[in-house]
Amino acid sequence: IQREIGITTIFVTHDQEEALTMSDRIGILRDGRLVQEGPPEEIYDRPQSEFAATFLGDANIFRGDATGNGIRLPDGTAIAAASGASLSAGAKASCAVRPERIQISTGSATSEAGYANTVRGQVSKRIFAGNNSTYFVDRDGQTLKVIVQNTGAERLAEGQEVMLSWSPESTVLIAA
Repeated sequence: IQREIGITTIFVTHDQEEALTMSDRIGILRDGRLVQEGPPEEIYDRPQSEFAATFLGDANIFRGDATGNGIRLPDGTAIAAASGASLSAGAKASCAVRPERIQISTGSATSEAGYANTVRGQVSKRIFAGNNSTYFVDRDGQTLKVIVQNTGAERLAEGQEVMLSWSPESTVLIAA
């Protein structure tokens, strides 16, 4: 209605889906302070903080030391990011990746698929939701969330070893 009559409207909500679908711009507040503002797609795809990443949808957060174009996890695994903060090498940082951007398989990932980021884990839980399934994967004490479409996708069992893969373009570097 507000678009049809051309008036500016400020709408306050805690419903993230409502904010994403109804807004031209979103402001995320934390403790009374504006932490990020912009178009919904920009905030969802390029959050500037862990708080923004996890407040507006689900996000898997990896923490480590900045390498210039990503981070190195404590176990030595490198995570490449194509966007986000510019950080000095060695600075504490994190990377965020959305659950729907991760591929899950029982085999090994190939660089040909464009998935430079890979980690191994073990399926701890699967939730079937009709058109998609959500997998919870344990990796070194961290639970990662992966959402896959049920369009002939392989069904993975609890306890099964898996490879998670995603592209640097799906990864956002965030200052700690």
